Amino acid sequence: MDYVSALVPPVVMAVFFTALIVTIVKTQGGDKKAKEDAAVDHALQQQAEQARRAATPDSAA
Repeated sequence: MDYVSALVPPVVMAVFFTALIVTIVKTQGGDKKAKEDAAVDHALQQQAEQARRAATPDSAA
């Protein structure tokens, strides 16, 4: 029976890991994907604009 107790933890971990991967794959995309993509695009656009402003020398001085 030692072999059973030695095999149970890796098997349980493999089952949970597989369930995790399946859940991640299933939740990618869907009806909220466009909204999430738009939010990320907006954040990247703001970050690029801030970087551009920081790189431009101040002409008022």
